[in-house]
Amino acid sequence: MTVTQWLDDRQAILLDGAMGTQLAVAGLSMGGQNSVHHPDQVLAVHRAYAATGCDILITNTLTMNRIYIETHGVGVDVEEVNLAAAQLARAAAGPGQYVLGDLSATGQMLAPFGEYAEAQFYETFREQAVCLLTGGVDGFIVETMIDLREALCAVRACRAVADLPVLVSLAFQTTRRGGRTVMGDSARDAAIALAGAGAAAVGANCGDLTPDETAIIVATMRDAVTLPILAQPNAGRPKLINGQTIFDMTPEAFGQGIAACLEAGATLVGGCCGTSPQHIRAAKKAVEAFRARLTCAAYLQELRS
Repeated sequence: MTVTQWLDDRQAILLDGAMGTQLAVAGLSMGGQNSVHHPDQVLAVHRAYAATGCDILITNTLTMNRIYIETHGVGVDVEEVNLAAAQLARAAAGPGQYVLGDLSATGQMLAPFGEYAEAQFYETFREQAVCLLTGGVDGFIVETMIDLREALCAVRACRAVADLPVLVSLAFQTTRRGGRTVMGDSARDAAIALAGAGAAAVGANCGDLTPDETAIIVATMRDAVTLPILAQPNAGRPKLINGQTIFDMTPEAFGQGIAACLEAGATLVGGCCGTSPQHIRAAKKAVEAFRARLTCAAYLQELRS
């Protein structure tokens, strides 16, 4: 079964958790460059998530596009880092587990707020998508986007490269006024625009929301489009303590938040910053309980018909 067929079945699907903060726990800097410089540690994180029984692994390629790499002096080759990351995730994936190629922000802004044109963003995302496809991904996930226009560039680029599903997730700053990103894009408008661009699923990840608040965004998007909805909250709202960003939500509390996202209409759930394999195991319990309820409901409906 392909990812597209799976999405069409609309069963609850479990994604993995954070990569960057897990690498930080191991004493490394966060970033996709670790797929080249510290591949064994990246592979170990992937394998730990795969062992939770999640359905999808995400490549360690957040922001590994040419614009971000060159403007931030990351010091890796675009093709090398994306190929390496895709191959590491594929090596960790077990039977029945899929791999999504991760694309995210360029770290720059589109005109008139910045110096870049949409065509430049499109080309940098297209290049990255080609590399990920060569590495053997089953689909793409465009995530942690704060600008809808940039997200749309990434979706169009991925769809031009391959006939594979493109999941899209924005980072929301608040649930007020219908849910807004830092750039002011609303959850409803974003969902409708991304659906129109050909996204296979839309949703929310990261940002400044708790899992329960992410469920509010899920419900808003669920009312706006018929696509599957994705929720990948952080392990609670980030806190700045002694100059360090801390996420202190327990796996049990995170699992309860994932259950709320599922009840609000999410089809795909996973974790973002601060989450660990323990958080994903807690999320898996919520997913299994939700799947059991769906199966029971379907059986009862069959008896009545």
